[in-house]
Amino acid sequence: MSQPTGYSRLQIRLHWIIFGLLVQQFVFHEWIAGAWDAYLDGETVAFHPLVAAHVIGGFTILVLALWRLRVRMTRGVPPPPKGDAPALELLAKSVHIAFYVVLIAMLTGGAVAWFGGVELAAEGHELMRFVLLGLFGLHLAGTLFHQFVRKDNLVDRMRHPVD
Repeated sequence: MSQPTGYSRLQIRLHWIIFGLLVQQFVFHEWIAGAWDAYLDGETVAFHPLVAAHVIGGFTILVLALWRLRVRMTRGVPPPPKGDAPALELLAKSVHIAFYVVLIAMLTGGAVAWFGGVELAAEGHELMRFVLLGLFGLHLAGTLFHQFVRKDNLVDRMRHPVD
């Protein structure tokens, strides 16, 4: 497989759709947390559209993340920017791998907790929320470093497709 010079339109769309859905998950977190606490207290959990949005959003992110991973493995990704220190390249690659691992584990854990009533899975799901925020912070810091310090327009790769 040859290495593409940029991300495809599909890769870019999946990236931004997943990002938007993750923001939604954080916004609706309190609703699902309240429903989970009610479940643990033995109460009947009534249907609520924001709880449903969190559950459906999580499932959608899982499907899209797996799709994005499949596209990444079949199409490939552009090479790292020229001139990056090997340690920075390793950090960037590690953050991307960790994103997939944490997303898949977090979404699977959330489903096991919600549909299986497994409290340990819920606790893991909750902890991974902070790991995901940390990864997002690293990803954003790397993006800002490339855009404003290196000035290599790395951000354009996630804005302008190369099909």
